[in-house]
Amino acid sequence: MAHQHHLPEKICAHCQRPFTWRKKWARCWDEVRYCSTRCRRDARIAKRAEETRA
Repeated sequence: MAHQHHLPEKICAHCQRPFTWRKKWARCWDEVRYCSTRCRRDARIAKRAEETRA
């Protein structure tokens, strides 16, 4: 099993939890903002709801 203690981390823009680098993000790590598809979807929904309230 690979040791994962040396992988880079970021904070999710939606849930504010830390998440670590994944191999599928190797080419686009600089653009990754959310830890999961669910957080990305919920952030878009929240942004849309905020725009309609304003």
